Amino acid sequence: MQYNKSISNWLFFICFMLLCMIALGGYTRLTGSGLSIMDWKPITGMIPPLNHAEWVREFELYKTIPQYKIINDGFGLDGFKQIFWAEWSHRFLGRLIGFVVLLPLIYFMIKRAITKKLAIILFVIFILGGLQGGIGWFMVHSGFRPDSTAVEPVRLVLHLSCAIALYIAILWTGLSVRTPQPDLSLDKNTIKPIRTLLWIDIVLLCITIIAGGFTAGTHAGHSFNTFPLMNGHLIPTDYASLSPFLNNFIDNVATIQFNHRLLATITAIMILITLFLGLKAPLTKHIKDSLMLMGWAVLIQYVLGVTTLLLVVPVWAGTIHQTFAVILLTTLIIALHRTRIKNAISL
Repeated sequence: MQYNKSISNWLFFICFMLLCMIALGGYTRLTGSGLSIMDWKPITGMIPPLNHAEWVREFELYKTIPQYKIINDGFGLDGFKQIFWAEWSHRFLGRLIGFVVLLPLIYFMIKRAITKKLAIILFVIFILGGLQGGIGWFMVHSGFRPDSTAVEPVRLVLHLSCAIALYIAILWTGLSVRTPQPDLSLDKNTIKPIRTLLWIDIVLLCITIIAGGFTAGTHAGHSFNTFPLMNGHLIPTDYASLSPFLNNFIDNVATIQFNHRLLATITAIMILITLFLGLKAPLTKHIKDSLMLMGWAVLIQYVLGVTTLLLVVPVWAGTIHQTFAVILLTTLIIALHRTRIKNAISL
């Protein structure tokens, strides 16, 4: 197709914007900025306060919520502006992504550069992106409840999970537009075990990211800041202290952090096993290069995770750690896409 490269570049750029969006989301969470804007205005919210009176109005609204009274009481208008701009930037980027999806989509449709099927897929992605904005507000609103100083962890994880799902869908679509057909020279019996391992790696990584969302949402990273032991124990003594047992997975800081550590370690080991077996197999250089990239990425991410923990989650480390998780996921998706063995579904 004549426009394949242009369309795939557009979709890859959207992925980059989503990566920035996820990074900004991590930053707003770590700085406590997410509750600074008290209302949700999908259209007019793009315009920030333009004069002193409007800034005072926004600040007075913020003063009514528990986060200000419990954590930020007395930090002044200048302090409020800092957290406001972080949250405003996050929301503005989300709106901008919507335009970057919709306007080129209309252009390519007018030019008849994309098939009807691909147009429908991309339009559905656009709608889901809009719903993601609603989920974001659903998350933020939970932080306005009495005695609450942050958003509810379950809603935070829902918002993060939907962002990851959208990212995977757009990345896979972009890769499929760029390379519609798999490498026909690949031997099915050779590549199938590697693809199975890659699928396991991706599922494990996504579960680990979800566990990381709970770690972030409950501030579990601010406890047990030693590694590999947790206050001298391999398994923390209060791992299952809550009843019923399932409550430990969303409310018990010790359980949440241990689960994230364990999942991260298992995921890293599995990815390295995949890399080792892939390099030994008679695969193309194209595939082996993607596996090597995946291997280096998981090592970097693991070091970032341990560093973030030992430093008690500074903003810079936490933001990079969350962002690089998506970069690691990107390398896995690329490797999986390059190992396709059946005729790809035409887009």
